[in-house]
Amino acid sequence: MTARKGVSVLGSTGSIGRSTLDVIARHPDLFRVVALTARSDWQRLLAQAVVHRPELVVLVDPTHASALENALQAAGVHATVLTGVAALETAATVAGADCVMAAIVGAAGLPSTLAAARAGRRVLLANKEALVMSGPLLLDAVRASGAELLPIDSEHNAIFQCLPRTRPGLAGSGVRRIWLTASGGPFLRLPAEEFAAVTPAQAIAHPRWRMGQKISVDSATLMNKGLELIEAQLLFGMAPGTVEVVVHPESIVHSLVEYTDGSTLAQLGHPDMRTPIAYALGWPDRIESGVQSLNMLTLGALHFEAPDRDKFRCLALAEAASHAGGTAPAVLNAANEVAVQAFLEGRLNFGGIPAVIEQVLGRIASVAITGLADVLAADRAARLAAMTAIAG
Repeated sequence: MTARKGVSVLGSTGSIGRSTLDVIARHPDLFRVVALTARSDWQRLLAQAVVHRPELVVLVDPTHASALENALQAAGVHATVLTGVAALETAATVAGADCVMAAIVGAAGLPSTLAAARAGRRVLLANKEALVMSGPLLLDAVRASGAELLPIDSEHNAIFQCLPRTRPGLAGSGVRRIWLTASGGPFLRLPAEEFAAVTPAQAIAHPRWRMGQKISVDSATLMNKGLELIEAQLLFGMAPGTVEVVVHPESIVHSLVEYTDGSTLAQLGHPDMRTPIAYALGWPDRIESGVQSLNMLTLGALHFEAPDRDKFRCLALAEAASHAGGTAPAVLNAANEVAVQAFLEGRLNFGGIPAVIEQVLGRIASVAITGLADVLAADRAARLAAMTAIAG
């Protein structure tokens, strides 16, 4: 009997983390959970630990650590409880973790993702910001350690499935172009002049996907697609200009790969993150995900159109940052995180998000990345500049 793979889920209480645990629970003969982490949602973390019985539980915010530890003991769960940001790296490298689901949102997920890569784990990359920020550093760590980097974003996972080779990072002979599909978000048909009145509640109400607040806002501005464009270029070794974005409101075609012989391969499926999660967990085999198959007889029409870059300025800004290279993507990401948080807190209107990002990109010059210090310095500078722009 094949030994079960140990899985560490970083960000287990978020939407990706919960979907990951759902897939794992369907295959108790294939997987076991060795570590779970959360920022502050200790009650959900407790419930997950009672079900999955990990060896390590990390609660970054120590406020309720004692309550969590006592509740785990009362439930008969013999897990080590750690707190603090550094404990995330412990969870990423804990003994027995063959696979690490990197699902911590934003820049906060970079250190633990790097740690997992350096430890030679199979890294299931749901945290696109880590790759956008660190670029070659993460890929170098994967190559140096022999780690496996498998994409979880539905679009990049679709591309991976359509490529002729079995490892991301090599686009393969004959690939001409990658097409990233975008749903267009909740404001695809909303006139740009009405963006200033958009509320956070409207922005997080995605028409197709159920996601966390930050990624939902990014989808509404199309920044999510801009970050994914940068991620695709890095993951698959594509030059700027060879990854295109196409709006596909139905979210059935998750991305396409165009070949020099005129063929275009696409991956289709319902908009459910359990599909790419199951593919990455089971790769190179396919396993049950719990997602219903498409009924091609009742599917109906599929539509595609070009994105409006004047209306959705975030996409154009991301494309410019991808061409600039160096620390420009890290600056873009940091400014966006600050602007989105300000919008969610009512300190910035929806239309102000790209304005802040553009101002920050204009203030902070891109420099070559020679190490993690360059990335972190750019991140800090961009956050300060964004906060100044919002306050002023």
